[in-house]
Amino acid sequence: MQLKSRRRRGRIVVAGLAVALAAAGCGSSAGGAPSTADATLVVYTGQAGDYQINFNPFSPTTIDGPGTIFEPLFFFTMARTGEPVPRLGTAYSWNDDGTVLTVTLRDNATWTDGTRFTAKDVVFTLDMVKKNSTINGTGYDGTAKAVDEHTVEIAFDEPAYSQGPQVLGRIWMVPEHVWSTIADPANDVIVEPMGTGPFMLEEFKGQAFTLKANPTYWDGEPAVKRVRYVALSGNQAGADALAAGTIDWQTGPVPDIKNVERNYPGYKAISVPLMQIALFTCSNADLGCTGHQTDPAVRKAIYYGMNRTQLNALAFEDTASPISPGFALVDRDAQYLSDGLADKIAPMEPDVAKATALLEGAGFAKGGDGVYAKNGKPLAFNVLVPAGWTDYITALDTMGQQLQAIGVKLTTQQVSWNEWSAARGTGKYEMLIDSLYQGPAADPYYMYSYFFSTATTAKVGETANPGYGRVSDPVIDGALAELEKLDLADVEGRRPHFAAIQERVADLMPYIPVLTGGTTSEYNAAKFTGWPTEDDLYAFPAVWQRPDHSQIFKSLRPAGSP
Repeated sequence: MQLKSRRRRGRIVVAGLAVALAAAGCGSSAGGAPSTADATLVVYTGQAGDYQINFNPFSPTTIDGPGTIFEPLFFFTMARTGEPVPRLGTAYSWNDDGTVLTVTLRDNATWTDGTRFTAKDVVFTLDMVKKNSTINGTGYDGTAKAVDEHTVEIAFDEPAYSQGPQVLGRIWMVPEHVWSTIADPANDVIVEPMGTGPFMLEEFKGQAFTLKANPTYWDGEPAVKRVRYVALSGNQAGADALAAGTIDWQTGPVPDIKNVERNYPGYKAISVPLMQIALFTCSNADLGCTGHQTDPAVRKAIYYGMNRTQLNALAFEDTASPISPGFALVDRDAQYLSDGLADKIAPMEPDVAKATALLEGAGFAKGGDGVYAKNGKPLAFNVLVPAGWTDYITALDTMGQQLQAIGVKLTTQQVSWNEWSAARGTGKYEMLIDSLYQGPAADPYYMYSYFFSTATTAKVGETANPGYGRVSDPVIDGALAELEKLDLADVEGRRPHFAAIQERVADLMPYIPVLTGGTTSEYNAAKFTGWPTEDDLYAFPAVWQRPDHSQIFKSLRPAGSP
């Protein structure tokens, strides 16, 4: 699985803004008006510091590629229900018992070196993913064979309906004639990516890289001729760039977020509540995690010690919403929200008495400094956050003050994104802040299979992708296995398995729930048309969401063009 963080942030260093943008070659005019030079789409993912080149779509440190350069078979979006959009596949079907998935491939796709895309590439990619657990973030365990050049059959030992959107929408097809020579597909850095996608790499520099439209793309050359990714210095720098009209799309907070159209003429904003903000913990001592955060009582005490109302106001401008400790989305997944949860929704106000009772019941005693300790080690944690994620930094700083009341010391530790990402992947951290993201379809199964399955985690020191919390639990694994066999439309049959997962997740709490984030993007509506709207949410509108961003790139048109 690709999935680098689904959320990028940056930190303000205003003096460096003009230099960074000049180095990136951004040429849009102020106020959101189209550039007279070209119709390049300039995007800011929140990258603070130079990019480190890597277009390996299976690497957790990839800077881009999934969807833009390397395509899935179909485009699914978590933003809405409905039929997927064909990409490299044109049709698919299951046999009667859900054990064989047959996919028809398009016959007009080529790799950017001119080689034809065929079923052999699909079989090679699926086999490679299956053999390499580090890149198998979807839990794929099928057996693929090429029926002919444009038909693939994928067989499973048991019904595997839930794997359908994963296999079809979250595995990035790579060329056999290139990748068969790659020794370590999980870790090798790809500097010259070759795909079938709508874009290809034109230029890479540390402060910016540019994708150009693929002139031989099977769906026709995109109307957006270039996508330039720029590295700025943070959230305020992004807001300044919006005001200057030097970036066209960013996902992240801006001051006075409710008045984007007034404050940034030519721009509009859209907010979608899907990503679940949490304190990630290296939770499992059996897999090598060390520290007091491996105790569920500590994690639960922190959960009860938060003042989420205050966090929402101070850090998120009240754009976030409640979260369930079982991590089913409160609104979208209401039909699956378990009645067996002690809290269906995380408390918005702190419960100091409950938090301290949990700690004292686990053998912690408060020291003279007001901090609980056990075996001579205090409840003091450094929480990693990339420098520049200003909303998350504010959240952590606020949380640190709140948790003093329950005798827990939380210190915000700002690091580079690369350092944060490496720690997250290898488990060499106690706590960090991030979001749990959703899967290819609008269904909770995928988030659970990504973050709570034994199949996606690893021992500390090895790369987990994306089971960063080091969860390995037979109850969760068993429920996931049963869900995989059931059709996504079988609500009644699936409900007890979701309940079992939620109740176990709430009991273990490896990811401490904060809030459901309102993911807000600001985009240049004066320069480009075709953006997702609340009435036409054809893709999740976050610049870092792959492959949704590629579907948006494909759909955009320069303003005034046919």
